[in-house]
Amino acid sequence: MRHILAAGNRRRLAEIATSRVALVFDFDGTLAPIVDDPARAELRPRTRALLSRAATRFPCAVISGRRREDVARRLSGIDLAFVIGNHGADWGRPSGGGLGPELDERALEKRVQSWRARLERGLGELAGVMVEDKRYALAIHYRRSREKRRAAEVIAALVSRLPGARVRLGKQVVNLIPEGAPHKGIALEEVRRRLACDTALYAGDDTTDEDVFALDTPGQLLTIRVGPSRASLATYYIEDQMEIDELLRTLLAARPVAAREILA
Repeated sequence: MRHILAAGNRRRLAEIATSRVALVFDFDGTLAPIVDDPARAELRPRTRALLSRAATRFPCAVISGRRREDVARRLSGIDLAFVIGNHGADWGRPSGGGLGPELDERALEKRVQSWRARLERGLGELAGVMVEDKRYALAIHYRRSREKRRAAEVIAALVSRLPGARVRLGKQVVNLIPEGAPHKGIALEEVRRRLACDTALYAGDDTTDEDVFALDTPGQLLTIRVGPSRASLATYYIEDQMEIDELLRTLLAARPVAAREILA
């Protein structure tokens, strides 16, 4: 894994910036800092301004674990090509529905609600633990727990007994996604196809982003993780979430023309 903003690697950014590229980002921990209360997550003003400028020069998209309407509200006013929620499962009706094989949305919701009922019974009065309902997925947050080890053990035991759940561990959060539902890797490939882009750049910070980092598409995808990790399949990294601004500035400097001129 190499630092994408190191002098020798910025040339790779310059190369991809002049191609038919889609810029795709995770939200929490990538575009927005991680906060104790997920409801308070937001872009820094400087990041918002840079992303707004980037969206005039590149086709840009966000793929988030949040509900689509939630993350779309936090990105309001930025001219993004796509805002996709629930780890790639929810594109919203205006964007043309979901991905892959026809999904039984009611069946997915019913499965997720059954998980929620079992989790809430099992978690009981465990202080500082919150189950976030994302309609097609759940997130169990324990960042605010004073007994994180015990909370993680209780959550792990409960999750292991949930039928049809795909588990992705995050930063003091456990994500539960229905097996068979689209993931971020599938969504990224669909974004690139719908935008008719030859290449894509993807930046993310969490284990759910590994579904993108694991894609085997030589020459078509540049992957960037927020924070170095030997366990990650990303090719490059930025040091921390604050460096997303420098990444955006570098891409803007490398492409001083509008996206429509490149994609014509």
